[in-house]
Amino acid sequence: MSPSLTTGSTLHHVPSPVSSERTPVKSTSTPKSKPKSKDKGTKTKESKTHLKQTPSKREDPKPTPEPTGASSSDTTVHINDANDFSLLGPSRDKELVSEAESDGVSYCTDGSSRKDCSRHFDSGFIRAADMQQSPDGSWIQVTGCIDPSKFSVLDPADVGGQLDVRFPNGAQCTFGGYGSSFIELMEPAASRFCLRCCSSPDDQENCNSHHDRDGCPVAVPGKYAFPELGVDCS
Repeated sequence: MSPSLTTGSTLHHVPSPVSSERTPVKSTSTPKSKPKSKDKGTKTKESKTHLKQTPSKREDPKPTPEPTGASSSDTTVHINDANDFSLLGPSRDKELVSEAESDGVSYCTDGSSRKDCSRHFDSGFIRAADMQQSPDGSWIQVTGCIDPSKFSVLDPADVGGQLDVRFPNGAQCTFGGYGSSFIELMEPAASRFCLRCCSSPDDQENCNSHHDRDGCPVAVPGKYAFPELGVDCS
């Protein structure tokens, strides 16, 4: 059974303030012969939401590939919150994400806490983002919407691709460290991105690397609609 998660803050770039209040989901109970399930809605960013956030397993999943190459700050991603994270992306203008498996590099949000981050996203590229973390510490993720026209290295028509512990060489997430599982999908044509980092190697339950063609909502279930901001990339 998948662990519940803790909902983090949401990043947005809109001039008008929005309310963080949300309508709670009422708890329900089933007949005595069936187990009870409860869903709690999120009222504020400090509240906890109980949801299933584990990608579905395949019948015969292959193990996570072993990492290749020496670790480097150029291929390191991190997640601190919805305003402080980094993603892997192409290193050359209009390079397809799928081609960046060989030479991808990391980019950080403005004001990132990482002192070794030498590249940053262009202003307006991240439209909205949401961070979530499992209470048992097995994974952390950030999901959200982008404007690919505001990041010169991307081709807005590119359907995207997956970058992970094996590609590019030396790639790692600071959450688990070198060798621990992580998956990132960048999908310019769908205007969305997702990154989930796991705390241990070969975690095919929470960081299933074989959903690379299924899109972010399947590979990394999370928040891709931000109606309070007028942003939706679900």
